[in-house]
Amino acid sequence: MAAGPTVPDKADVLVVGAGIIGLTIARRLVRAGCDNVVLVEKEDALGMHASGRNSGVLHAGIYYDPDSMKARSCLNGNFLMRAYCREKGLPLRENGKVIVARDEGELPALRELERRATANGAKVEMIDEKQLAGIEPNARTVGKALFSPHTACVDPLAVLDSLRRDLEEGGKARVVTGCLFTGIKGSRTAVTSRGEISFRKVVNASGAYCDRVAHLFGVGMEYRLIPFKGVYRKLRKGLSHSVRGNIYPVPDIRNPFLGVHVSCNVHGEVVLGPTAIPAFGRENYGILSGIDREGPSIALSDAILFLRNPKFRQVALTEPRKYRGAAFFRDAARLMNSLSPSDIEPSEKVGIRAQLVDWRTKDLVMDFSVVAQGDAIHILNPISPAFTSSMDIAETVVREHFERRGTDRRKGPA
Repeated sequence: MAAGPTVPDKADVLVVGAGIIGLTIARRLVRAGCDNVVLVEKEDALGMHASGRNSGVLHAGIYYDPDSMKARSCLNGNFLMRAYCREKGLPLRENGKVIVARDEGELPALRELERRATANGAKVEMIDEKQLAGIEPNARTVGKALFSPHTACVDPLAVLDSLRRDLEEGGKARVVTGCLFTGIKGSRTAVTSRGEISFRKVVNASGAYCDRVAHLFGVGMEYRLIPFKGVYRKLRKGLSHSVRGNIYPVPDIRNPFLGVHVSCNVHGEVVLGPTAIPAFGRENYGILSGIDREGPSIALSDAILFLRNPKFRQVALTEPRKYRGAAFFRDAARLMNSLSPSDIEPSEKVGIRAQLVDWRTKDLVMDFSVVAQGDAIHILNPISPAFTSSMDIAETVVREHFERRGTDRRKGPA
C-alpha cells in the first residue's frame, strides 16, 4: 500500500470511507462551518468500489416505498447531483428512462410503480407502445410502459474527483488514502493502519464494510452484510445509436434488485446489466479474486438464507446462470426490439452490491439506515440509489446529527 500524505493526529470529525457518502457528508460539514474534517480511505485511489463501479444512473424516486428514507432522499438527491454537475461542468446526460413490461402479468406491478412514484413526488407518465416508440424506438413493451423524464446519467469517477478537489482546495478537509480504519481506542480515538487519530465525532461511511466498522463500536450487531456481484456487458461499437436513454424492466419489488437493464452512459457507450449474483467476498469482482478468509462465512450465510428466505432463494437460483452469455442475452433481448447475441461484447465493469441482512429475521434490509450512538453516526446499507441520494443523505445527516443552536463556528458543528 502506498505511503500517501501525512496522517493528522486529530480531527473535529473523522469520516471513515471516502466514497460518495463520505465525500458528500464531508462537503456538507465544511459548508456548516466545520474546519477540520479528515476522511480516511483504505484504498490508494477513490472509486475503487461501489461509488466508482456503479452504472452512473441518477434514479428519480420511482421504486421505493413512500415511507422509506430511499423515497425521501432519492428525488432531491437527483436534483442536487444534477445541479452540482452543471455547476462544475461535469458530464451529465439527461436522457430519461422507460420501464417496460415483458408480459401482461407485469402490468399490475407497473401501475404500482406509477403509484409509488406519484406518492414520492416523482414525475412519471404511463405511455402506450406508440408513445414509447417516439421516446425510445428500440424499447419493447407489452401494452404500457412508464416514462421517467428526470432519470439522468453522470460519470461517477468524475463526480468523486470533483468532490475531492472541492474539499482539499477549501483547506478545511483532508482525504487520506491508503489508510485503513482498524479499531477504536477509548471513546474518541481511531486506530488506523497509519497511526491514531483523535476526534470529536466520527461518521462510518465505509460502504461494503459498514457493518464491520459499526460492530467495532458495538452497533448493529444484528446485521450481516451479504455481497452480490453485478456483472455488466456492453453493445459493440457502432450500435450506441440504438439506445437513447435507459431501458429498465419491471422489477420484482419484493427484492431490492432492478434486473438487467440497458443504459447509454455519458460517454455514449451502451451498457447492459448488472446481474445480482451471490458473491463470496466484499471485493469478489472476478471468479476467485477478492475471496478472502471471510469467504466460508459468507458461503454459510448464503446457505442459511437459501433455506430460510424464499426471496433470496429465488435470486440464488436464477441469477448465477447469467454468467453465461446466452442467459444474459435472453434477459436483455426481452427489453429491445432488435438485439442479437453478436451485438453484445464483454465488459470489464463489475460491481459489488453490499446488501445488509437482519440476521434476527433473515430478511434483506430494504432501506437505508442511519444509526447514531454516542459520538458516532453509522450510515448502514448504502445500496442503490445511494449514489443518487448521497447529497440529500448528507443534508439530513448533518442537519440532524451535527447542527444545533449555539454551534461554535471555530470548531464546526457540535
